[in-house]
Amino acid sequence: MMLNTRSVTILGAGIAGLALARALALKGAKVTVLEQAPELREVGAGLQITPNGARVMDALGLGAALRSQSMASEAVELIDGETGAQVLKLNLPGEQLAGQFRLVHRADLITVLGDGARDAGVDIHLLQQITEVTLGAHPPRLKTAQGGEIEADLLIGADGLHSRVRQALNGTVAPFFTHQVAWRATLPAEADIRPMAQIYMGPGRHIVTYPLREGRLRNVVAVEERHKWAEESWSLTDDPLAFRIAFEDFVPEVRRWLDAIERPNLWGLFRHPVAQTWYGHGAAILGDAAHPTLPFLAQGANMALEDAWVLAEALATSEPDTAFAAYQQARKSRVTRIVEAANANARNYHLSGIRRDIAHAGLKLMNRVAPDRVMGRYDWIYSHDVTAGT
Repeated sequence: MMLNTRSVTILGAGIAGLALARALALKGAKVTVLEQAPELREVGAGLQITPNGARVMDALGLGAALRSQSMASEAVELIDGETGAQVLKLNLPGEQLAGQFRLVHRADLITVLGDGARDAGVDIHLLQQITEVTLGAHPPRLKTAQGGEIEADLLIGADGLHSRVRQALNGTVAPFFTHQVAWRATLPAEADIRPMAQIYMGPGRHIVTYPLREGRLRNVVAVEERHKWAEESWSLTDDPLAFRIAFEDFVPEVRRWLDAIERPNLWGLFRHPVAQTWYGHGAAILGDAAHPTLPFLAQGANMALEDAWVLAEALATSEPDTAFAAYQQARKSRVTRIVEAANANARNYHLSGIRRDIAHAGLKLMNRVAPDRVMGRYDWIYSHDVTAGT
């Protein structure tokens, strides 16, 4: 397929949409991104880009910009939240992968990708809320909140958890509430904050924290198991007393961080099935629209970047139907495995009683005798290179 003969409309100016937009535009496509927000920004706080995602950023020509807006992470440390004892420390690989584990503010990554898309010639239209997507024996049709109608040559849904394009392809599937909620916030960091991700674990709850913006900020995500339902939205705020109480028996440094947070954001964590159908009738989906994942493996953004590269490569070499089929075939088994691994991590962080004691003892022993073996369990994630040979 010659991309310079096609127009591509992308719904959503998040990580997946902007990465795909730049990738397609660099290959000659005329790309338009429709975003419902009034400006290019990203709610949320921090995220981790791992080597599999960093390779895509390099291939897009944005690696240097990413590194300038992020910090290199040196390790991941698991800590008993109630005692402060180290359970396991994973030193992130040096040499070949040096600097490829990055800690970045979501807003900064969106800025890098947005600037990259515009530099490649992408048209980004804001305040474009799409209320309906119709697929069939005609080009994809979009209806806007203002009553307008848009007909697309090719349509790509990068429109997140509540994707209109996914719904048009698969119908409505109700997600499963995990009975977990997450709070997130950033706060000014102390001068000696370490460049690593730390996970403080307790029965039925845990906290992930790491520095952002050259160590000026501390990112905090706190997760608790609970029966009370919470909405799946990143725009809600909560009474800070609620999550201070949830972690009141954690070590003093954790309680000091939580005491400094006045308006934490709250969202319910839901499991969504990986979409059965990723394409059809001139449309396809990627990122969270295709395979939402729980935030327990730091792979949501990385999967979105991988998707974007694979889909752009497929569209550059084949006609749309063939390209979409090859893209789904290449991606579905990998993202399904990652989603399942993230689900398992949620359980492992929240162990209690004798199971927790046994698991922590085993990890401490492994930390002493064979720490590299633990890191090797994730080679299948970090060593994967979707840009190889291109």
